[in-house]
Amino acid sequence: MTEESSEKKVITPFDILLSLCDSVTYVMSTATHHEINFAPMVQEISRTTLRPDIGTFVLFTGTFSGMVVINFPKEAAMEIYRGYMLAMGMQEQDLAPNHTSEEVANSLGELMNQILGNFTSKVSRNLHSRIEQSQPKMLALPHEVQISINMTLDNPKASRITFRTEGNNVFYLEFTMDDTKFTPVGEFEEHEEISPDDILAEVLGSN
Repeated sequence: MTEESSEKKVITPFDILLSLCDSVTYVMSTATHHEINFAPMVQEISRTTLRPDIGTFVLFTGTFSGMVVINFPKEAAMEIYRGYMLAMGMQEQDLAPNHTSEEVANSLGELMNQILGNFTSKVSRNLHSRIEQSQPKMLALPHEVQISINMTLDNPKASRITFRTEGNNVFYLEFTMDDTKFTPVGEFEEHEEISPDDILAEVLGSN
């Protein structure tokens, strides 16, 4: 192996997962004006599930395929919803009273859409590839539901990561994708970087 080839970075599903986690923390922290972080531990899981109290999922296809699920216990759902709405200028008295309100699900679904938009933009730029997402689906759940992915995955890898809000509430991201890797060949340069601030400003400005 030459020195040049040994320096080429192989991009794995783990790298793609970390990129997704960065998108979650960036978009949610910016939208709510509250700090949100993820735990420095990745849990390998055998299947992806929607869990109470609110579960949202998005399918993606293209250069690689998979699914993103975020499960919000009601405490985390309400904290994120309230922070997002107050940051958007809504008055306290106009906020939905509980996590089963349609407004809460719609707001979390919009944040999920922004997260995947940020994530797919980075994938396109860094891997010179393209993935497309489905419309986020949001469900208020009384109990755990197992989700079967209606797509063909190449030896799927599933992982779960815990996120913590500024109010010390937790929510969970589950990520399943093809077990694949990307190895640069020849000259490899990232596409011109698109500012995440510009992306978020454009999304918020269109609402």
